Amino acid sequence: MEHTYPNPLTIHWVSNPDSPEFTHLSYALTHSSIVAIDAEWKPVRHHPDPTTERTFPTVSLLQLACRLARSPPDSVESTQSDSGDSVVFLVDLQSVPLSSIYGLLKEMLVAHDVLKLGFKFKQDLVYLSSTFCNFGCDPGFDKVEPFLDISSIYYHLQEKQHEKRVSKDSKSLATICKELLGLSLSKELQCSDWSQRPLTVEQKIYAAVDAHCLLELFTIFELNIDKEASSSANDADSPRSLNLNLGLKEILDKPTADRRIISTRVDEASNIIKATTASEFFKDYLSTDVSISDSLCRHTKLLSNSLSKVISKYSSKILLKESDRKPRNSRKVKKQSASSSNRRAKGAEYLDDWQGPPPWDLLNGGDGCPKFLCDVMVEGLAKHLRCVGIDAAVPYSKKPDSRELIDQALKERRVLLTRDAKLLRHEYLLINQIYRIRSLLKNEQLLEVIQTFQLNISEDRLMSRCTKCNGKFIQKPLTTKEAIDAAKGFQKIPSCLFNKNLEFWKCMDCNQLYWEGTQYHNAVQKFVNICNLNE
Repeated sequence: MEHTYPNPLTIHWVSNPDSPEFTHLSYALTHSSIVAIDAEWKPVRHHPDPTTERTFPTVSLLQLACRLARSPPDSVESTQSDSGDSVVFLVDLQSVPLSSIYGLLKEMLVAHDVLKLGFKFKQDLVYLSSTFCNFGCDPGFDKVEPFLDISSIYYHLQEKQHEKRVSKDSKSLATICKELLGLSLSKELQCSDWSQRPLTVEQKIYAAVDAHCLLELFTIFELNIDKEASSSANDADSPRSLNLNLGLKEILDKPTADRRIISTRVDEASNIIKATTASEFFKDYLSTDVSISDSLCRHTKLLSNSLSKVISKYSSKILLKESDRKPRNSRKVKKQSASSSNRRAKGAEYLDDWQGPPPWDLLNGGDGCPKFLCDVMVEGLAKHLRCVGIDAAVPYSKKPDSRELIDQALKERRVLLTRDAKLLRHEYLLINQIYRIRSLLKNEQLLEVIQTFQLNISEDRLMSRCTKCNGKFIQKPLTTKEAIDAAKGFQKIPSCLFNKNLEFWKCMDCNQLYWEGTQYHNAVQKFVNICNLNE
């Protein structure tokens, strides 16, 4: 993770309900107009026994980034200070009694005067609600309103920039931050064990930035909305738009610049009165002891006009149904048992369709190493095959025609894998070099290819090819210093890896660097489970 974060962060670690940090948290949640929310939990490393009851992960850490409102709403100072006057709380749910914070969180999540920000937050809410319910805080959390998903902000900004509708492909938070903030977020610690205590400094910074960057992204969105509103207002007030024949009633009804100035002055006067009252309350609040209860009175200031418009036009809500509260155990068990019971039968069916022998067969003058060409319909399968150590190429061009696929398969002596039935018409050109994939899901497709072509998969071959370009790795691993030199101007290596004495592997074709971090071990475990290598 880069240390050049746009704004300095004020991070508060909340682990005791009697601590000043907890008091600060209670004040912030009742005096903030915007709260960004994120959660972390210990990742599930393996699939549980299908016969046992599935449970949701237990949330270990809750991140809350609050934008405090201290200036009168709708004033110039308000917009400037709101964006920078923020604070991040890391709430240790393993130490803080959940009952002491349950009422405060529940009230904030449904408060109409607090905009909640998140990134694909529904799953987090399900796990968070389950965690509180397991510790006696029934019925948990079932609603977040008003809520604004950062991915919605991203698509809105993209459409304004390109002046047309853009495809809503799934973008990661790291990608969005890179495009809009110019900030590189390392996700190396995302799958770390968040239940371990104490958390490392790197984990705390990662968790804080993950929540606070949502505020930064919203600030960009807010500025764009204000810019659009100003542009529309200027167009309305231009001399071309004035009608000199309007009567007095029409002039008063028409929202001209003079009318807006009068309205703004009235609003500013009323806001000064509200701000004075709020400042007096603020002094009283700091001079008295704070007690947290389910009926804690909120003291957030009235929302600014711009924020109110954003909420009314762009916000939505998250509602958890009863079905969301229960892990989908029975249906998944049925699917798994059905797939496992039919796997051998499917394998026999595939073997009947494949005549063989493949071009890499030693009897055909091959080298005995399986080689595949995955067309665009099964491009995801290519990465899965590379992860288990199989040579899997993709077409040279993004939209290849049939002739290009055939030429590449023949030239490189590969079996063409496809789901396009029309390609089978060219089977006379690719004798024993074309196979149609039946399965829809990538994991099932991988198993289908392994069984059909009787591939030998072993644990020591997992992650032995470059998933980016299909290249092979160098024989001798690089040291950290060598890896840093090799990555200059090409690839960013997280600084948290510098002192871990790791070995780095470089692709001989594209020079991409890899190391045995959390993502590596998770991927190995994933394909061990898929390919049943433990049996």
